[in-house]
Amino acid sequence: MQPIYGGGLAKPFVTHHNVLDADLYLRISDEMYLKRLVIGGIEKVFEITKVFRNEGVDKDHNSEFTMFEAQIAYQDYAYGMDIIEEIIEYVAQQVLGTTKFEYQRVAMDVKRPWPRYRMVEAISQFAGIDPLVWKTVSEARDAIQKIEGISEEKFSELQKMQSIGECIAFVFEEMVEDKLIQPTIVYDYPIETSPLAKKCEDSRFVQRFEMFAFGSELGNNYTELNDPVDLKKRFIEEKKREAAGFTEAHQTDDDYLEAIEHGFPPTCGIAIGIDRLVMLLTDARSIKEVIPFPILRPLR
Repeated sequence: MQPIYGGGLAKPFVTHHNVLDADLYLRISDEMYLKRLVIGGIEKVFEITKVFRNEGVDKDHNSEFTMFEAQIAYQDYAYGMDIIEEIIEYVAQQVLGTTKFEYQRVAMDVKRPWPRYRMVEAISQFAGIDPLVWKTVSEARDAIQKIEGISEEKFSELQKMQSIGECIAFVFEEMVEDKLIQPTIVYDYPIETSPLAKKCEDSRFVQRFEMFAFGSELGNNYTELNDPVDLKKRFIEEKKREAAGFTEAHQTDDDYLEAIEHGFPPTCGIAIGIDRLVMLLTDARSIKEVIPFPILRPLR
């Protein structure tokens, strides 16, 4: 339980502490506290933990799930990409004795190195769209609304978006993610969708990457933003997104801001969704097959 939830973009579960007479949140991620430990001098730290997100339930999502999270001081996301590939290749070797296996009748291979694309490159490669030509948000929205195969319900989400970066991420999620069947890394995400990640040389993007397999994300990772001035600006922007109707906006964590003011070394954060990795290695079609007691819809 946390007084302020953070470390991801998700809706939390809220509970009440009777003795303290205070509302608390079940954590959506553990990274904000692992980073406090790095600030406190523990330069390599990891946790395998349960996290809770108050969101939809489908074949890839359960509201309570298991996450591996690590923070490594004096490294960046390039190191993170390498170590993620190494971890998953190693796990496959230990579990299956090979890096090659079938998932839902499709041949898979997690052997390093995996294909890697910048997000804008992935959109160009798999959707045939160049988002870098968009100059304004309205131009981006107009272009997206001409794309076939996106539902009207999704288009309503598009109207809430206030930046080109959000539109880029929208196209990636709707047009590219489900095409990433083989293990793949996508990196350099729009700054508007990544409030905790350090900027790239092109300040429109940040040093963030996600890995995908069978059309599903396996984890979210980045070079941690360790500049308190920049982070405070990002938190202000998140408040604006929340006011515009984005209910999953990151919350302002003043305690964390104060912590990094004391000195947060360059750090790489990595995460793996354990349940989805187990799905991949056990040929499970649904996340419900790898969780003993998944959340189920009430009979009513």
